[in-house]
Amino acid sequence: MSGSDVLIKNVRLYGAGDPVDVLLADGEIREIGTDLGVVDAETIDGTGQFLLPGFVDLHTHLREPGREDTETIESGSAAAALGGYTAVFAMANTSPVADSVVVTDHVWRRGQEIGLVDVYPVGAVTVGLRGKQLAEMGTMAAGAAGVRIFSDDGHCVYDPLIMRRALEYANSLGVLIAQHAEEPRLTDGAVAHEGPTAARLGLAGWPRAAEESIVARDALLARDAGARVHICHASTAGTVELLKWAKGQGISITAEVTPHHLLLDDSRLETYDAVNRVNPPLREASDAAALRQALADGVIDCVATDHAPHAEQDKCCEFAAARPGMLGLETALSIVVETMLEPGLLDWRGIARVLSENPARIAGLDDQGRPLAVGEPANLVLVDPDTSWTVRATELASISKNTPYEAMTLPARVTATFLRGRITARDGKAVGRP
Repeated sequence: MSGSDVLIKNVRLYGAGDPVDVLLADGEIREIGTDLGVVDAETIDGTGQFLLPGFVDLHTHLREPGREDTETIESGSAAAALGGYTAVFAMANTSPVADSVVVTDHVWRRGQEIGLVDVYPVGAVTVGLRGKQLAEMGTMAAGAAGVRIFSDDGHCVYDPLIMRRALEYANSLGVLIAQHAEEPRLTDGAVAHEGPTAARLGLAGWPRAAEESIVARDALLARDAGARVHICHASTAGTVELLKWAKGQGISITAEVTPHHLLLDDSRLETYDAVNRVNPPLREASDAAALRQALADGVIDCVATDHAPHAEQDKCCEFAAARPGMLGLETALSIVVETMLEPGLLDWRGIARVLSENPARIAGLDDQGRPLAVGEPANLVLVDPDTSWTVRATELASISKNTPYEAMTLPARVTATFLRGRITARDGKAVGRP
């Protein structure tokens, strides 16, 4: 055994069964049993805690290159590790845009240098995110980063012909198109969900149809192309119904929901606090309920944070002028526990499925979301299910502080994260390379 081995004592796998000891060595789960005694291994007392596969986030914004004043790959990786993540996918809307192998390989290599979490760059579908010309997807897929997801997130690939060609190209490359479903002609100037709250507050309304029309269109395009399509940040009850229909037709479509769309609704807008401006907007309580049920039923496949850091000046302003987005990496598990586990919609095994196994499967990651079994990669998270904590923006790892959960007391918390057996976060602190 080496000095970097870790022995977790008295932990329950997936929150079920009798407590066991788990030995991590050489990047994998080496042994699972009772009363394991190992010389020269760091020992962690897991009494009362649960062990899950490390979480995978298909949708995060790390802002590097270009907006390092709001987040960096280093600070975002720390937030991810503290949230229990062992792999994250960094969206392409950086500056310069990640529409070339130069940028995507830089993001990948920087993530590997930091070593807190595997950072997979998402390549842009179109050059400059402008929706006019396909980016060099093949070159990015063949680069050091091995880009496997492409998205213009922040912008919809709104031209149906461009989207069809992207799906056909992606199919031949064996990669995935993740669509930001928003018909831009329906959202020009919109800042809030189109409904009674926005009307009363005088905020320009964002109709559900802007999302749903693109979901329906892209399901049909994916069917005809024989390709896979992934729907980013599903937000409406209508999108849920469309996903049910598409999956029933055998279309290869998957979808994610964000923690904030599971918990929050447009009643939050009453204060005009721009921390609540997000894209797609917070919908009505009935939409949030439909999203929770869809996640429980498997209609929506996984949870993705859409972690979107913004500088103070971009949020502390009038609602319509604010940049859309919220922090999400460090609070995701707690929000899922509050919205899904406490009401009985998911158990801990289900939480592992929507935060780890399904996103890993969607992204094609062979070493993530794996079973808790001997010989499997030791990408893991240790969770205290009985603790609670109060969110304070100043205590979060992100450079930006735009959390909508400020001062909320949330259930459950990550106590340690392991990337290939190495501790990357423990007791609220990120742990860098030795």
